[in-house]
Order: sequence, then structure tokens, then C-alpha cells
Amino acid sequence: MRLVRNTALLLATFILYSCNENRSNEVVQIQYYEPTWESLSQHQTPEWLKDGKFGIYTHWGIYCYSGINGNVTWNSSVAYMNPESEWGQDFERVHGKLTPEFGYKDLIPKFTGEKFDADEWADLFAKSGAKFAGPVAEHHDGFAMWDSQYSQWNAAQMGPKRDVVGELGKAIKAKGMKFVTAFHHSANWYFFPTWDKTKDSSNPEFSGLYGPIHEEGDVPTKEYMEEWKGKLIEVVDNYQPDFVWFDFALDIIREDYVKDFVTHYYNSGLDRNEEVIISYKHHDLPPGVGLFDLELGAASKLTHYDWITDTTIDNGPSWGYRPNLEYEPVNNLIDNLVYRVSNNGYLLLNIGPKWDGTIPEEAKNALLGMGNWLKINGEAIYGTRAWTKSGEGPESEETEEEYEVMDDLKDLNPDEEDEDEGMDFGKEDIRFTTKGNVLYATILGWPGDSVTIKSLVRHSGYTKGKKAWGYVDLDEDAQNHISGYYLYPDEIESITMLGDGNALDWELIPAVGLKVQMPKSRPCEHAYVLKIVRK
Repeated sequence: MRLVRNTALLLATFILYSCNENRSNEVVQIQYYEPTWESLSQHQTPEWLKDGKFGIYTHWGIYCYSGINGNVTWNSSVAYMNPESEWGQDFERVHGKLTPEFGYKDLIPKFTGEKFDADEWADLFAKSGAKFAGPVAEHHDGFAMWDSQYSQWNAAQMGPKRDVVGELGKAIKAKGMKFVTAFHHSANWYFFPTWDKTKDSSNPEFSGLYGPIHEEGDVPTKEYMEEWKGKLIEVVDNYQPDFVWFDFALDIIREDYVKDFVTHYYNSGLDRNEEVIISYKHHDLPPGVGLFDLELGAASKLTHYDWITDTTIDNGPSWGYRPNLEYEPVNNLIDNLVYRVSNNGYLLLNIGPKWDGTIPEEAKNALLGMGNWLKINGEAIYGTRAWTKSGEGPESEETEEEYEVMDDLKDLNPDEEDEDEGMDFGKEDIRFTTKGNVLYATILGWPGDSVTIKSLVRHSGYTKGKKAWGYVDLDEDAQNHISGYYLYPDEIESITMLGDGNALDWELIPAVGLKVQMPKSRPCEHAYVLKIVRK
């Protein structure tokens, strides 16, 4: 459905249809977005996101210098709010004691960014296989990463003295990727204690960074919400992002301000004839208005709606750079991407560059590893859709839980013996995606000489002593039963493995599964994709 807001265009379209007698009778619905949830809930997920699946965003700001341990984006807030805590003590030990004169603002000169190269970043993101990418435009700390008219506390005037959002937007779009801008700034209202006279956050001179002076527990003022919306509109109008991602705390903003922004953004997409999308957490937007985001988690089973995960490439999770970070192995990243896509989700993966603008080598290598895998197996990810069942195996069983926090639970190495292998993705975990007449079965570990995919046939047991092909057992709890479509023996045209391409021998065994002989050698290092072509 094409949505337009301009009444002149509506009139022109009416005249065009009236004058062209040879045109077939075509029903065209024309609509513009209004600042109501009823209108905004008609928005659809862009096709580019449904097809692209995988994106990258960057947490790069003052916190990548100031952060010491844990979640570096929150180190400063904890130091201000709870200076006796471990994080607070570490902050004081490394940076100095917070006083009415000294504070977070004084670390901005250390956030130098002298090696920041937007083209280099964009090239790496493209090589990783990402189809959308972009920066955190403003985190909770109130430091904007673009040249903003609303505050001097921004990266164009301080620190790197670069318009990071603008430079990355240009570079990312030049690589054919869609542009993401992430916003956390609604929580700036309570991130620093502006009521605490013993800290520099209580000085009105610094309110552009720390937030307006107010008493603890006060609700955001009209002026605060006007600036919150104004910054968003400034970025949308100046940099034209395809994806506006929101962190939590959107719900502390008054509802009409949120509706006004969403309306402005969605209508701006219509003006540019471009598909755009907003994501949100928890229930910060009504269902259907945007894309539901799960931080560090995933839907634990196939969903009837699409969603996205934001997670991070380090296994801290740190969210931004700090020394001595451990990074997720490539195998983890691939398995988690496949898992999400098969459950009707998408992946937004964070990386944390250093304060000088360089991306850690471990993060680079992990992203390039993902890209190498996607060069061979991307056909099973890009442009696919979820099937009627998402997968099978120890980590694919149906669960009563709709969501799970999973990243830190997966220490995935299926090539090594593991006494508790059921807790990890491995050779028994198989995930499904589909495109056209092809069913892709991605095996999250090398199965050996052959693999038997149990969920592709019915497991109804015996009826009157006969093994019944296709017999519908009403007992949904039957062993290996997963609801959804099954394969019939006469519908399979061929089975190959991506990266190998040679026809593989197979047998569809009633009440057992689809047995496929593996190639003699592995075509890639990690997950392995069977391409099942149906007639």
C-alpha cells in the first residue's frame, strides 16, 4: 500500500486516473499518517529489513574513555549516584573524585577520535555482511554525536570535533547499506543527579550535558520534552536515517510528543519515497506502531510478528570499549544470527570503538569472519522468511517462555567434546528458513557422515501394526513432533550444501526423518546449510 500525505499529489493522482481511459480499473488506497496510534499502527516493516536481517551499530562516545568495568555506558551514572559502589570507587581511582568543579564533562577532551575514519568503518560493516548500520546518535549521557543546534555538548564542537552522525550516514549509504541512528536520550532526565549540590551536575552551566536542574523524582518538563523531540527531528531532517532505534525510557516522555515525532518521521519517509522504521523496547509503543526490540535476548520460539535483537560483540556485556574485553567467537555470532532469523527476527550487533576512533582488532576479525560465512551461506539468510517451524534439537525445543536472554548462555564450540552439550548449539540443532520453493536447513555443527532431520516427517508411530506415512496423530506431544508442514517424498527435487553445490544422496524415512549424506569435506568453518529444492 503506497501512503502519501500531500493533498496536491492526491489531486494529481485523481486527475491522472480520470483522464486515462485505457488504464485498468485499479483500487488505490491513499493515506497519510496522523498523530494517532490508529493511524501509526498501519505502518509496515520495510522490505529492506525483512530481506537484510543483519545490521551493526556502534556505541562510541565519552564513555569509551571513561568506562572502566561492566557496562561502560553506565559507569559515569553509577559513579555519580552511588560513589561508594565498586564502579564508583573505580571511577574515582582512575579519573579523580567527583566534585562541584570536576566531573564527567572534564573527560570530553580525552575522547579524541583522531583516527576516526567513517569510510573505513563503513567498509568493514559492508564486508561483515551487514545490510544496515549506524551510530548511537546520543546516549543517556547527553552528548550528541552530530552538530546540534540544541546544545554545544556535541562531538562536532567538542572531543573529536567531527559530525560523526553526518560522516557515517554518508559513508554507510555510499556502501549501499541502510542508515541507523540510535537514541537513548530520553533517560538523560535522571541519568545524572542534577539535584546533588556536591557534584558538578548541579551547575546550570552544564545542563546541556547533564540535563536540566530538577529535584529528584520530578517528571520531565515541557522544555525537556520539546528538546527531546527537536533533536530527533533535527537528525531525521538533516541526515535522513532509514531506521530510528530507541532504547528504554521512551515512556517517560509525554505520549503526544512521541506520537508527534513518530508521525513526522514516518511522513518524512513518504516524502522521500523511502521505507523507514522505528524500534522500541518493552511496551513503549503500542503494538504495530514500530518494531519490537529485545536487548540481549531473542524470541525462544517462532513468533507471529517480527522483532529485532540488539546485542553486543563483546561477551561482557560492556556495550562500549574498555581494556581487556573478551569477544564472542565467530561461531557464536553466526549461530545466534541463524537462530533469530529462523524465529522471525533480525539482529542488530553492537561494536565499541576505542576513544581514538579505531575498532579493536578482535572485533574486526569477528565481523570479517561473519562476512566470510555469509559470502557462502547468505542465501539462507538474506531475502528469506521464517517457515512454519523454526528448527529442531536440544536448543530448539518448544518452551513455555516467549523470550530468553541467551547470548551469555552460549559458549559455542560444537567441534569439542562437551559434557553439557545440550546447553550449547551444536550438530543436533537445525534451523529452518525458506525462499520461493527452497527450504534451507542450517545445521549448527558438523554432523559427521550424515544428518537425520527428524522434524521433516510426522512421528505418529504405528496404526494397526502399520507404519503410517503422513498419518495425523492428534497427540501433539508425540516424540519429535513439531507442528507445521512436513515433506513428502515426491516433492523433493534436489538437496545440496551451500558452498559445495554437488547433489547429495537423501532418503525420506517414515516416522524417522530426512536422512542426508554429507559432502566429503566441509565447505566453511561454522554452520552448514542444506538447500532443499522442492518441485
